[in-house]
Amino acid sequence: MTSPHPYGGITTVNPANGETLAHYPFLSEAAAEDALARLDKGFAAWRGKTLGARLDLLHRFATQLRERKEELARLATQEMGKTLTSARAEIEKCAAVIDWYGKHAPALLRDKPMAVPTGEAHLSYDPTGIVLAVMPWNFPYWQIMRAAVPILVGGNAFLVKPAECTLGCGLILNEIARDCDLDDVFMSANLSREQTAQIIADPRITGVTVTGSVRAGRIIAGIAGHNGKKSLLELGGSDPFIVLADADLDKAVDSAITARFANCGQVCIAAKRIILEAPIAEAFTERFMARARALALEDPMEEHAFIGPMARSDLRDGLHEQVRRSLAEGAKLALGGEPISRPGAWYAPTVLTGVTPQMTAFREELFGPVACLITARDADHAVALANDSAYGLGASLWTQDATRAQSLARRIESGGVFINRITASDPALPIGGVKASGYGRELTELGLHEFMNIKTVWAA
Repeated sequence: MTSPHPYGGITTVNPANGETLAHYPFLSEAAAEDALARLDKGFAAWRGKTLGARLDLLHRFATQLRERKEELARLATQEMGKTLTSARAEIEKCAAVIDWYGKHAPALLRDKPMAVPTGEAHLSYDPTGIVLAVMPWNFPYWQIMRAAVPILVGGNAFLVKPAECTLGCGLILNEIARDCDLDDVFMSANLSREQTAQIIADPRITGVTVTGSVRAGRIIAGIAGHNGKKSLLELGGSDPFIVLADADLDKAVDSAITARFANCGQVCIAAKRIILEAPIAEAFTERFMARARALALEDPMEEHAFIGPMARSDLRDGLHEQVRRSLAEGAKLALGGEPISRPGAWYAPTVLTGVTPQMTAFREELFGPVACLITARDADHAVALANDSAYGLGASLWTQDATRAQSLARRIESGGVFINRITASDPALPIGGVKASGYGRELTELGLHEFMNIKTVWAA
C-alpha cells in the first residue's frame, strides 16, 4: 500500500540496507469502528463454542504457520534484521505454543473445587470480551502469538497493534486468521497512538496487554487504569548474568555470548549486566573477549549469520549515545563502540569493562549488541549488584553448588531466575517481571487466566 491516506501511516524500512519496504495507512475511524464491531460480534459466538472447537481452529493456525514458515521468516528478516535462522525458529515457537495449550488447556480451564465450611463451591473461568495487545518489534510473531493464544483459548477475542517497524509481520497474520476462520476473533490493525487510546476507552475492550518500553507501558497502563481496564505489562529489563567462582567457565562464557548478542542483543531478557565474582573475573573476561572478537556482522539472510543489524537507525543512535555516556563516566571500551558506516542500522559488537553502578550502562537498559562486564567481591555482592536496578525481569545464575544456587535465587529480585542456563521463555513457564519491568504473567495457566473472570460459585 503506497497511496496517501488522510490518517497518515507507517513506512517500513529494511535495516540491513536502508531500503523502503512498504507503506501502511492507519485505519480510518470508520474502519476502526468496523473492526471493533466485528470482534464484538465474533466474541459473542466464540465464547459459546466448546473448548475443543476453539482448539481445532487454533491447531489449523499452527499448521498454517508451519506451512508458511519460510515466507514469514523472510519477512521478519527484511523488516527487523533478525537472522533468517532465528526467524524460522520464532515461527516454530509460535506454532508450539498452540500445541502446548491444545494439550493442557482442558485441565487448566476445568472448574476448580474449593474447600468451604458448608455446601459445595468451585471456581469457573469465563471470558470477558476483547483484549487489546500492544506488541513490540524484536520478536514480531512470537510476542503476538504468546499473548493471543491463551486469550483466544480462554474464549476472548484479540485485537493487536503491532510495532510500527514490523507492521508487515503483524498484518500478515490476518491472512492466516482468515484462512482458519478466526478473523472474527483475531485481528491485527495499524492503529495510530491516538486511535489506540480511543480504543482502550471503548467499553468493548476489557483488558490491555503490553510488551515494550517502560515509558510506553506506563502511558498505556495509565489510559487503561483511567478507564477501569485491567492491564498486563512486560516491559524493559537489565537482566543480570551472575557467574560465581565455582562456575563451569567454558559453558558460562559460551552461554553469555548467546545471551548477550543473539537477536543483535535486542531481547528483553537478554544478559545485559554480566556480573563476575572477583576470583574468576579475569579468566572469564579473557575467554569472553576471545569469543566476542570473533563475532562478525553478516547479512541476516545468510544461513550462517549470527548477528545482523539493529532494527532501526534511531535505536542504534540511541544505543551509541548510551555507550558514549558510559565511557565518559569511566567505563573502558574493550571492543567495538561505534556504528558501522554502511546503509542500514548496523552497530559493532561492543564490550564495556569496569562498569560500576553509577554508570549509564549499569542504570539503563542497553537494547543492542553491547555487553557490560562488572566485577563483584563475592556472591553476596553479586546479588546486591543484581538487585541494584530499577528492573526485575529475568536473571541467570552460574554455579556448581546446587544448594547455594537455590538459596541465592530466592534473594534475586526478578520474575525468573535461570540456574546454569540462559533466560528463556517457554509455554510451560510463566514470564513477567517486577519493579519497572511490569506486572502480571504470560503463558502457562497464569497467562490463560489473566484476562478471564475467575468466578466463585458456592451452592448451599
